[in-house]
Amino acid sequence: MSAGGFCKLPGGSVVVALTLPAPDAAEGAVRVLVHAANRARALTRLRNLGLRAVYLRGNSHPPTPDEITAVLHHPDGLLWRAAPHSAAGELWHPIRALLSPAVRY
Repeated sequence: MSAGGFCKLPGGSVVVALTLPAPDAAEGAVRVLVHAANRARALTRLRNLGLRAVYLRGNSHPPTPDEITAVLHHPDGLLWRAAPHSAAGELWHPIRALLSPAVRY
């Protein structure tokens, strides 16, 4: 079950934050942030990336002010980082870094 929430911005758009299991089971969980026109479009953006079973029920874990700032300043409007945020100084990553397999040489 994913924990999450949303925050409606003064301009009418929303920032949705979800804590989801990481694609690699050994990694734990990730916190995903999405900026969109409304909640339905935010979830559709995630579903279009392959995260089919993403739902937002309730508003138990809304985005924090620093999360809102991070997603608003990113050109894609989709970010993630490990959850819970334990590593001091860990930066937000673009969503393509989570979903695409890492190139190893």
